[in-house]
Amino acid sequence: MRNIQKYIVLSLLLGTFAMTYAQQTPAPKQTEPFSIVGATAHIGNGEIIENAIIYIEDGKIKSIKPASGVNEVFQYKVIDAKGKHVYPGFIATNTTLGLIEVGAVRASNDDDEIGAFNPHIRSLIAYNAESKVVESMRPNGVLMAQTRPQGGDISGTSSVVQLDAWNWEDAAYKADDGVFLNWPNSMRRGRWWLGEEPGFKPNKDYQEDIDKVKSFFKNASAFSKAKDATDKNLPFAAMEGVFNGTQRLYIQANAEREILDAIAFAKAMNISKPVLVGGYQAYKVVEKLKAANMPVIVQRVQDLPAMDDHDYDLPYRLPKLLADAGVMVALGYDGEYWQARNLPFYAGQVTQFGMSDEDALKMITSNAAKILGIDKTTGTLEVGKDATLFISEGNALDMRGNKISKAYIQGRDISLETHQTELWKRYSEKYARD
Repeated sequence: MRNIQKYIVLSLLLGTFAMTYAQQTPAPKQTEPFSIVGATAHIGNGEIIENAIIYIEDGKIKSIKPASGVNEVFQYKVIDAKGKHVYPGFIATNTTLGLIEVGAVRASNDDDEIGAFNPHIRSLIAYNAESKVVESMRPNGVLMAQTRPQGGDISGTSSVVQLDAWNWEDAAYKADDGVFLNWPNSMRRGRWWLGEEPGFKPNKDYQEDIDKVKSFFKNASAFSKAKDATDKNLPFAAMEGVFNGTQRLYIQANAEREILDAIAFAKAMNISKPVLVGGYQAYKVVEKLKAANMPVIVQRVQDLPAMDDHDYDLPYRLPKLLADAGVMVALGYDGEYWQARNLPFYAGQVTQFGMSDEDALKMITSNAAKILGIDKTTGTLEVGKDATLFISEGNALDMRGNKISKAYIQGRDISLETHQTELWKRYSEKYARD
């Protein structure tokens, strides 16, 4: 009997703990219109509206304008944001958000599939909407993300998700937006387990690796044109959107030679929507990128130079170098997950190396939306677009001012509570009592 009582007590305690630290319940659909009044509105396209009035209804921005000189009369709920700032929800690109929970726990990792060519692997169906990592994005203003698989030559298909959902079906904002291709490396680090010397050296199999990629694309292209094919080939069938222009091809490459080869490859394969991912040496070939109409999702800017003889601040300056040359740029990652919460501070880093706040903001809002193909409905504070936005006490690109009081996804008033904020409150109360 005592053992049974112990089990009952233990179960109740575990249940209480689970409820205390469970994922925040997703916000219900907006039912009543409201206005945000008095804030400085950062549109996301380089424009600013001082003392703005933003009217939101049915999850959309119905009106955004400067306040008139006379007192406005409001029929619906008013949120007083005087002295504060309103921003479009930040968009994190090239992440594994929702696919990894704890990097050191293999069972919680679902970002990499066996095999080399896996365009048919969909990251969306593996996305964990109840991830504690996902909920930690929202207090910094990151409200949308592109989640992608990793590994192999073709990792799989990415999708764009909004970060307040019950499940992956609810989270999906743009399903299967593109396919990720990891371009072969022209240089290779010595593999000690094979007795090779340490350090980088030319990859003698580089051309052979490219030929394998070309062979796959040629076969996939032929398959997409063979409408009478009776046999179903999942990898080839998954490439059809890349060839007909309904999906993007994200090509991950960093060295100058690799980028040039990737540009030539995209042209030879008639890829209409190529995107360069990484692009560490993209500043050396900006004219080629512009001619190919190829935007760039740069690697994380808070990083060290790749080589000893590179400028210490090259990662910080790279986005401005590309933007000044006329290349569309978004700030991204190296397929990371929890670091995505620092996205606004990556943009803030760029502002310290010559770029204005509003131009840096574009790289995590409107530019990101354009590159992902979702700019018609989100990415800026404009009439007719989704009311995916937040109110910040100060400059959201500066961690001192990034203090968010309200956030909305498609007009839904979402929770900003996370496991971290719960712990902060818990222990701040403990030391306040002491």
